[in-house]
Amino acid sequence: MINLIINDKPVSTMAGLTILEAAKQNKIDIPNLCNLEGVHKFGACRLCVVEVEGSKNLQASCMVQVSEGMVVHTNTDNVRKVRKNLFELMISNHPQDCLHCERNLKCELQAMGKRLGVTQDRFAGQSSGGTNDSSPAITRDMAKCILCRRCVTACNELQNVGILNAQNRGFETVVGTAMELPLNTVNCTYCGQCTAVCPVGALKETDALQSVWEAINDKSKRVIVQVDPAVRVAIGEEFGYASETQLTGQLIAGLREIGFNDVFDTNFAADLSVIEASTEFLTRMKHSLDSLEVSLPVMTSCSPALIKYVEHNYPERLDNLSTCKSPHTMLGALAKSYYAETIKVDPQDMYVVSIMPCTAKKFEISRPEMKNNGLPNVDAVLTTRELARMIKEAGIDLRNLDEGQFDQPFTRSSGAAELFGVSGGVMEATIRTIYERVTGRELPFSTLQVTPMIEADQIQDIELRLDNPVEAFQFLEGVTLKGAVASGLRGAKILLDQISKGESPYHFIEVMGCPGGCISGGGQPRPTTPEIRQQRCLAIYQEDEGKAFRKAHENMDVIELYKDFLKEPNGQKSQDLLHTHYTKRGKFNELS
Repeated sequence: MINLIINDKPVSTMAGLTILEAAKQNKIDIPNLCNLEGVHKFGACRLCVVEVEGSKNLQASCMVQVSEGMVVHTNTDNVRKVRKNLFELMISNHPQDCLHCERNLKCELQAMGKRLGVTQDRFAGQSSGGTNDSSPAITRDMAKCILCRRCVTACNELQNVGILNAQNRGFETVVGTAMELPLNTVNCTYCGQCTAVCPVGALKETDALQSVWEAINDKSKRVIVQVDPAVRVAIGEEFGYASETQLTGQLIAGLREIGFNDVFDTNFAADLSVIEASTEFLTRMKHSLDSLEVSLPVMTSCSPALIKYVEHNYPERLDNLSTCKSPHTMLGALAKSYYAETIKVDPQDMYVVSIMPCTAKKFEISRPEMKNNGLPNVDAVLTTRELARMIKEAGIDLRNLDEGQFDQPFTRSSGAAELFGVSGGVMEATIRTIYERVTGRELPFSTLQVTPMIEADQIQDIELRLDNPVEAFQFLEGVTLKGAVASGLRGAKILLDQISKGESPYHFIEVMGCPGGCISGGGQPRPTTPEIRQQRCLAIYQEDEGKAFRKAHENMDVIELYKDFLKEPNGQKSQDLLHTHYTKRGKFNELS
């Protein structure tokens, strides 16, 4: 333990902590902007400077470690003046267009100016300018960048993608890709973790609001919307609710108020994807045990960030990915085929919107692989943040809405489907179905070994013994299925390296592109801290436990869909609508 004094208060704290961390532990708040607790510290903004007795200059509290007998002052007149000067110099090189910025009133820089008591902009000079770059998923406005380098840490250390770095020096410093290449020409996965940590409006999702409003106002269009489970446990944060608040019913009612014609549950398609993916997996297992050439382990395909990561970095491993489309594109394909036939509407007159926690899904829907009969499965993706803005634009008060219900035929879903929002959830949902299909027995929920994962770089091993299988699955007698779950793309690299070296012990692998899964997707409300992830995760599991049925294969609506339309899992109709293929890309999107 280290003993020191902060603001005349004796403090005892662990050795190795910074002054900022020690102060926070003792409920002493030091202003800071570039720091992200437990993730990123760089000392770029210097707004956390403090006086340390015996030091000639003010010290950045986020970088200096505590020492025995240290005496610190965090709020002297000199410290406050210097912080104001530093802030004013920072905003002298920042666009003054707050009213036009998507981050207005939710900008950390704006909030810091208010906190520091800055009421004027005393400095003016040359602006460093910056690149404007818009991809299908992420938009960069580097004129607004304050060089905090949070995005650099998220991209390099958190996700191990590494396309963003500081370039040049001094006044010429910019944060961007190598040679300032556009995002859509490099190996960006569009996971959006950079947009989640950016304190200003320099990085954000590419806006789709205007196109959705235009579709709603076009009376010739039937506008369909579907909602992801991770959205429903996070949207309330934008309206003052606690993180664990589930607002499904109010959200459905709000979407109808906005003007959507049909409101569907993406979870219906999550159940469907469990049926399709488990069938695909069991087929591959049979072929493998029959000594036929087949790619194992099978990797989940729900995360478009993972798909793009593999396409760029492990193109030789594309056959290991499940061929199943992600749930929202499955539902989009069914809306423009099965549902269109049912209600006798031309699919060309349908416009499908997905409300997702994810920025990568904006890119996913632009893929040529995500089309059927020349029509995109999904026409637009809105993030949770965009949906919150849409609700506010429409003047809708979620707190005063009666709860609505999802529309038929994509309305019913299992508890397993809810779990698609968290790391480990797809694995657990699939295990519930595989075990019962193979053995004819229910796997007791108390024996499931998949536990929630909310941090990056975690890998969890799962084993499932298959004894006494039913006749159709006798080939699995005595087999112990081995699975792994990775949280975030950094963990994906470890598992993919094992596969590439022929050292993987697994049959089935789940990877979510974002740490913790969709609950901390790039389009979720900011901030997303470990505590907030935990609360969102808890809400997802509570929803699972409260469902009338908790296994995908018990969904009677899915069973009816197979009976009336798809006929059989992985059959020809399913292959045409619900399955896809992937594209080999190099580091700079050179397609092969």
